[in-house]
Amino acid sequence: MQVEDTAIPAVKIVTPKRHGDARGFFSEVYNKSVFEAAGLHIDFVQDNHSVSAAVGTLRGLHFQTSPFAQDKLLRVARGRILDVAVDIRRSSPTFGKHVAVELSAGNWRQLLVPIGFAHGFVTLEPDTEVLYKTSNFYSLPNDRGVAWDDPDIGIAWPLPPGGPMLSDKDKRWPRLKDAEELFA
Repeated sequence: MQVEDTAIPAVKIVTPKRHGDARGFFSEVYNKSVFEAAGLHIDFVQDNHSVSAAVGTLRGLHFQTSPFAQDKLLRVARGRILDVAVDIRRSSPTFGKHVAVELSAGNWRQLLVPIGFAHGFVTLEPDTEVLYKTSNFYSLPNDRGVAWDDPDIGIAWPLPPGGPMLSDKDKRWPRLKDAEELFA
């Protein structure tokens, strides 16, 4: 398993090895001891799976406040996404900056989004399946987000004509400068 820093070192690209033969392949996509050897001490407690039928389905930018803040480890089982992590730690030198990484079933990369980051993705292929582990349980009262199209963040989303497909919740998140509950 390869672990790489991104432009924001707290966000990591994790690429598991694939062992293939005529039957297909086998891959160990998570191993706690390998993560700990790389300095990543995270206890994952929940696995999530999303399916997005349409290209341009945008989910995000989401995070949870304490005490339910979450680290996330994301991968794509089918299709392709642009995965984005935005630093929302007010005291960070990279506050408001983001990392965007293409994840696909083909490139087999995973993105580790740590606590203190808002997360979102847009689908680049139809019927895309995203699987992710979280280090804390989902909590509706702690569910927060920032606007996916905040010009101060400046994410260059690759969107189809007509724009993204969004949930009602994702249409209403505040801009980063107006978000009240961020991380210190």
